[in-house]
Amino acid sequence: MSQKPDNSQQIDELMTAFFAQARAQFGPAVKTYWFYAGDLCPGCSQPTDGAMKFKGKDALSLNAYIYRERGVLIGYLLCKTCAKTIHTAAQKNPYRQTPLHAQIEQFLNAAYLHHIRKQDSQ
Repeated sequence: MSQKPDNSQQIDELMTAFFAQARAQFGPAVKTYWFYAGDLCPGCSQPTDGAMKFKGKDALSLNAYIYRERGVLIGYLLCKTCAKTIHTAAQKNPYRQTPLHAQIEQFLNAAYLHHIRKQDSQ
């Protein structure tokens, strides 16, 4: 894992808000949160800093999902291409997961487990 991006304070604040919302919706099923601070997009493995344009304005492609088996809300940044792919798919088929979602979750689950093993070995 790399260091957090330059916008880490903004990401921390948003992850705290995402976690509070997840706890309000799902209660104790969501125990903690973790932010994937890698340099690579979990959707395509291309370098990303999460910066993108959305409706003509600067935006941060911060996303999160719940790794149910571990009760962890995992936050992550996508590259512009993957973010656009997901937004386009969501407009065509709202509330449906795409194969890209599954790929992202698989990548991040593995990254989280690696993180936990690394923490346990210290």
